Amino acid sequence: MRPQIRTIAAVAAIALLAAGCSRSGSSISSSTPAPAKSTTPTSAAGDFGSLKSVCHGGSAAGATGQGITPSQITVGVLSDIGFTKIADLPNAAKVFTSWCNAAGGINGRKLVADVHDTGLLNAVQAMTACGKDFALVGNSEALDGLDVKARLSCLMPEYPAQTVMAQDVNASLQAYPSAIPSGHSYAPYIGYYTWLMKQAYPDSAKHVGIVYGQSPITAPLVAAQKVSLAADGGTLAYEGAFPITGVTDWTPYAEAIKSKGIKGFVFYGTVQQLAALELVLTNMNYKLDWIDANSNAYGLPFIQLAGKSLSFQHNYSALGGIYPLEKASSNPATQQLIQLFAKYAPGQPVTLQVVQAMSAWLLFATSAQACSDLSRRCVYDQAIKRTAWTGGGLQAPVNLAQPDSPLNCFNIEEATPGGWQPAPFGPNDGPYSCGSPAVRLPAGFPPPLTLRDVGKTMSEFK
Repeated sequence: MRPQIRTIAAVAAIALLAAGCSRSGSSISSSTPAPAKSTTPTSAAGDFGSLKSVCHGGSAAGATGQGITPSQITVGVLSDIGFTKIADLPNAAKVFTSWCNAAGGINGRKLVADVHDTGLLNAVQAMTACGKDFALVGNSEALDGLDVKARLSCLMPEYPAQTVMAQDVNASLQAYPSAIPSGHSYAPYIGYYTWLMKQAYPDSAKHVGIVYGQSPITAPLVAAQKVSLAADGGTLAYEGAFPITGVTDWTPYAEAIKSKGIKGFVFYGTVQQLAALELVLTNMNYKLDWIDANSNAYGLPFIQLAGKSLSFQHNYSALGGIYPLEKASSNPATQQLIQLFAKYAPGQPVTLQVVQAMSAWLLFATSAQACSDLSRRCVYDQAIKRTAWTGGGLQAPVNLAQPDSPLNCFNIEEATPGGWQPAPFGPNDGPYSCGSPAVRLPAGFPPPLTLRDVGKTMSEFK
């Protein structure tokens, strides 16, 4: 294989697993089918879940400027869709703007979603949004650490669906509403591993492994996960790094897991890679106590790929406080989201990333509605005042006033032959377990970029 093709293949694999590996943890493959028939939500036109009058008409006034006219607001959506062919983010943008505009828009201004395709490798070039859009909303790009400097240099605020690379996690001018999973200074999913290694499977703590696709991008994410495991008393007895593009034969990895007596392991890779490894383990009749499939596996594709292994192995995923999609009928906000997709994007899946994107759109809209004189600074200031943001009930509360905070609430899903289901993790606050302990990462982890890094200050942000 020619070096250039090999490089592109490696980057492509990173894009497929980055969401599951990142501390943002979003899934690019999770899906739940929309209802067969479109059902009109019963709430008032501009209400979403517990949020009242998110969108409504009015006589918009105040200054116009980049991305703002008297009649509309244009916001950018960066997506890797040209490469991944996964339309989650454009779909979420279409659904939200259609619904919001039908309810009257933002104080009478219509929302226009300006989708910028990164093609995966062109994230910096896609930041042409800097020259024409008001803000970035519901965006996510696998190589977001490469374009954050351009975003900050042009003072572009973002309300992302997810962040991936360390440079962009908690970067300046960012209001990230998702509950997945923690600020950049904290080890991820401490409560999750407490349940796995101290409550559900205490015999596994001294026999833990980690299997991951090796790359400079995943390296700090894997390092943070090791801190989490150690903090919960886990002993790392096996570390299996594989080429980021995968391997043709997983037998050596499965044999190493068996020979070292591994009872639980964390996997960082694509759902196809995990399913292949599990099939080898299952055919060897080697059963582990648990496998952390990560949030990348939460969805129908993994259920279909894993097949018979689901009856033999215990696969878990920590959602970090996102209400389970398969339980949508029990949660008005999640059910309303599914209904809106059935109406405005029939046949398109509601995924974990879609939920996160919808939370971002809702945050932007409610913050913008609060600004009588619409400006980037006003919307951003309104957004980061929110100390218990739930996206109307889509997720556990998040404190946007303190973005670099430990994960407080989480929930755990288990993959079964019948689909994903909540695991018996002992929730103490509705579907979530809240009050997780906080563990700070040691020195040496890459920090997020700030305005100071690009020679800018908040006084320049208008």
